[in-house]
Amino acid sequence: MKIIVPMAGRGSRLRPHTLTIPKPLIPVAGKPIVHRLVSDIAKVLGEPIEEVAFILGDPAFFGDDVVESLLELADELGAKGSIYRQDKPLGTGHAIMSAKESLSGPAVIAYADTLIRADFDLDKSADSVIWVKQVECPEAYGVVQLNEGNEIVELVEKPQEYVSDLAVIGIYYFKDVGVLKNELQHVLDNDIKHGGEYQINDGIKRMMQKGMKFVPGKVDEWMDCGNKNVTVETNQRMLGFLEKEGEQMIADSVKQENANIVEPCFIGENVVLKNTTVGPYVSVGANTVLENSTVKNSLIQSNSKISNANLDNAMIGNHVVYNGNFETISIGDYSVLE
Repeated sequence: MKIIVPMAGRGSRLRPHTLTIPKPLIPVAGKPIVHRLVSDIAKVLGEPIEEVAFILGDPAFFGDDVVESLLELADELGAKGSIYRQDKPLGTGHAIMSAKESLSGPAVIAYADTLIRADFDLDKSADSVIWVKQVECPEAYGVVQLNEGNEIVELVEKPQEYVSDLAVIGIYYFKDVGVLKNELQHVLDNDIKHGGEYQINDGIKRMMQKGMKFVPGKVDEWMDCGNKNVTVETNQRMLGFLEKEGEQMIADSVKQENANIVEPCFIGENVVLKNTTVGPYVSVGANTVLENSTVKNSLIQSNSKISNANLDNAMIGNHVVYNGNFETISIGDYSVLE
């Protein structure tokens, strides 16, 4: 089994956090989004992973440090790590075809801006499985249309009239991903675009037209990381799941002085908490210092110093110095203080 992970986008909706760090590497509950996604998919599949292929964008943004972390992730799963580059942002189909050397045999394609919690048996009798989640407002999503045999017969993008309430979450299984490659090659060769881009759906629809069997796979939880508010919410939900699963989330090296941790929280290595209450639902990255503060429902990354703050629903990046009693400030592009 292979896992193919397109992650070339820069994540403009998560600015300023993604000005220097690709969105898939933003940590949620102490681990980068893409690391959690790939590890969770491997766990759900329950079989050896032969290769994990990552499709990256501009090397100036997805640099050597990113490549190194992704290759380490593949190695942790006992898999070969492959790195490909999408030279232009020309859509999901174009991104996948940037890794065409790895497009053979059984594979899962997963977009690295979402997280799941699931426990299921993979239906290998189907040519493809498209994972979906029941949603309240299907008109805001791409959805699947099913026939009486519970097979997917159509993909409909943001339907204005009701088709179904099963939204496509961006994770797909192909019994032979080489078939998708052939259909996407046709899409590229014939310049078939929607919204100015080459889409995976056009390759999938060609497979459907040829009679291939597509079935839905359902996940228990689908968590988005599209913007700041939903990423903070996803951090909260993930902390709750990890607490129930008994995962240790507070490092032994955390230093506390007159501090209180209200779980669930993730507190990284060498964090210092002084005269501070943290939690519930807070993630704090390594080497961060919090003094004279109260923090809840928030996500703070590494090597930052927060003092005299009262934070709720906050998202703070790396190497930040924030004093709630500020008198002089220097704020860059896309920053928000509310």
